[in-house]
Amino acid sequence: MTKRIGVHLGTTGGASNAVERAREIGANTFQFFSSSPRMWRAPKVDPAQAARMKAQRVALDVGPLVIHTSYLVNVCSQTEDVRMKSIDAFRGEIERALTWGAEYLVLHPGSWKGLTRDEGLRLAAESISRAIDGLAWQGTPFHILIENTAGAEFSLGGSFEQVAELVERLKPSAPVGVCLDTCHTHVAGYDLVTAEGYEETMRQIAATVTFEAVRVWHCNDAKAERGSKLDRHEHIGLGTMGVEPFRRLLNDPRFAHAAFIAETPVDEPGDEERNVRVLRSLVE
Repeated sequence: MTKRIGVHLGTTGGASNAVERAREIGANTFQFFSSSPRMWRAPKVDPAQAARMKAQRVALDVGPLVIHTSYLVNVCSQTEDVRMKSIDAFRGEIERALTWGAEYLVLHPGSWKGLTRDEGLRLAAESISRAIDGLAWQGTPFHILIENTAGAEFSLGGSFEQVAELVERLKPSAPVGVCLDTCHTHVAGYDLVTAEGYEETMRQIAATVTFEAVRVWHCNDAKAERGSKLDRHEHIGLGTMGVEPFRRLLNDPRFAHAAFIAETPVDEPGDEERNVRVLRSLVE
């Protein structure tokens, strides 16, 4: 199986251009936002752009296609108005993902501030189920991927156990899997850096979300220390994690089915290509 390595890309000039852009920088998978990540209103997908993206992906062997949900969506908000807006916005995200032909739609579970963790989990599951209700996803490879978070107070998904519990609640009503972020995992307190810590973290993944459910790894080094709960991404190998955790993940047969996508900073032209190149260089 060809290792799937890519990066989050912008969509300037039309989202379908990102397919060629991915190939130009050495990637064979990529992620993008289907709308502004900081605005509720989203444009409709241009059918011609969607058709072109699908054709280009086949021609250039680029996939899976991953879309990241807007940062505004909070499916477990204590505020009903925000939660209703989030359900509507997330439904739109699903509709656009299906139109683009995306395999995966990544979702941060949200913040349960003002509630209990259990209430947050219940609301998140109910909201996601409502968002996808009635949509025609059957027969497609489409999955909603619940992403682990950095572990900040009230943030749902800061532990593998929380992610696993939300996935379990969603299984009867939605196609669901998991996206794990290396930076989030690290700053939440899990050890991916030492050999012993890596294997202990793998044991915890096996006991909770399971290896099979992890469809995407967001590959990000961290600016902050392990356990800091500060979500600050850094270029691969230049942060507090170093390159070894990424070498282990990329060569771990338990994730042979997964895609590895960088969400690293773009500080200078060429940074996207440089991070993809570093990840590719670690494959043995």
